[in-house]
Amino acid sequence: MRDYALFVPEYIACGVALLVIAIELFAPKFRKDVLAYLTALGALAWFGAGLAFLDRDPKSYQGLFLSDDFTSFFRLLAAGIVFVVALMSAEFLKRQRGVDHGEFYGLLLVAGSAMTIMAGATELLTAYLALEVLSFSLYILVGILKRDLRSNEASLKYILLGAFSSALFLYGLSLVYGSAGTSSYAGIAEAYARRDSGLDPAVVVGLMLILAGVGFKVSAAPFHMWAPDAYEGAPLPITAFLSTLSKAAGFALILRLFSSAFVTDAETWRWAFLALAALTMTVGNLIAIQQKNLKRLVAYSSIGQVGYMLITIAALGYGDAQVGLNATSGLLVHLIGYIVTTLALFSALTAAVNRTGSEEIAGLRGLAETQPFLALVVTASLFSFAGLPFFAGFATKLFLLQGATTDETIWVVALAVLNSFISLYYYLMVIRQMYLFDPVGDASRYRVQPVLWGLAAVLLVGILFIGMYPGPAFELSERAARPLFDAASAAAAARVQAH
Repeated sequence: MRDYALFVPEYIACGVALLVIAIELFAPKFRKDVLAYLTALGALAWFGAGLAFLDRDPKSYQGLFLSDDFTSFFRLLAAGIVFVVALMSAEFLKRQRGVDHGEFYGLLLVAGSAMTIMAGATELLTAYLALEVLSFSLYILVGILKRDLRSNEASLKYILLGAFSSALFLYGLSLVYGSAGTSSYAGIAEAYARRDSGLDPAVVVGLMLILAGVGFKVSAAPFHMWAPDAYEGAPLPITAFLSTLSKAAGFALILRLFSSAFVTDAETWRWAFLALAALTMTVGNLIAIQQKNLKRLVAYSSIGQVGYMLITIAALGYGDAQVGLNATSGLLVHLIGYIVTTLALFSALTAAVNRTGSEEIAGLRGLAETQPFLALVVTASLFSFAGLPFFAGFATKLFLLQGATTDETIWVVALAVLNSFISLYYYLMVIRQMYLFDPVGDASRYRVQPVLWGLAAVLLVGILFIGMYPGPAFELSERAARPLFDAASAAAAARVQAH
């Protein structure tokens, strides 16, 4: 059925993207910060339109895209991320030369729209095309500072490694298509349910290549090599964008794909996700200890966070539909907490870097004296990442690990707890710079730009609210996860009937 109304929120987002690009093209003297506020307004309209799709019966567009609560959840996340990053960029980009502001803000909206399509895709090529639209948007955004050699280098590395990972992913899709005879997620699950027991080499190789491709997109070790350089070279707001939207989009694709298309062949891939989770969290947290640059530290910290989230995907393969529902709900609520925390951290860091010009950890020295509010936001964000009580990370990580715990995954859950203690060490090293050292240079207090102050304040409240009252976020996450496992239950029943 061709119901174009399913894409109304994305029409709004892409329409605003075209508008901001056209304004800069035809009115080059137009105030650039107004483009940021126009983008934020567009993101709000996109968010509002997305709310209208919550709690509706699932509808499919030609078997290629499914509009359900899971898709709506990621649509709202994408709109929220674009809203915050657009406002964060308004002041930051004023200080940069050679930036095409219209392209910058337009690509934010296009990338967010691609994330929605990745979440709703129910066919392999649709998912791949959405993934490529997201990837190309990010390649350009990382290198948007055309006169900055670090930005150019980061973009080039990201493109080369991204092209390689896309080739792996596409080759894996071709093997899956060849073995199943269809590119539809539901058709693949039915084909794999009907086939004789035993490992099919083409299926195993195809799934491992897909795992490598999506592992690159979420920066899981050992496919994480692009992340530190891309994070360091990108403009600070785009580092925030990479840390949030890129990760959320990757997990949206993984959850839809592995809970539907590959759910009947879980024994082929579940062990790989378990090993990947253990390796990723350990590598991310151990290497983060050695970092001196704030962006690189956040890159490795986010790699560690991805390791925790990957336990959930392994749990999908080891448990039944109820375990899958609990694990996915935990992952989605953790994504909310992680995104709010990351955006709060970058709102504060953007304000601090606008003042000091330094992206090194040492550049935060004495921040508690020169701007105590920013120091408070950074501290709350880092404590949330570490999973300390009263902050969002504690409640959401508790739901995440509790939902992902099975007899087979319990050892990785224990490793995640250990890694959380390791992460606290390097977070405290950052806090130590802010509170125990005198400021470098001008020690007078300074005022934060009102937009950044307001963003940081609202997101700080969000961290504390989710940490102390996670109920609404968890209910939303459970509602978003349920459509996946209504379908999974049907696929499992088909498998039992076939055998």
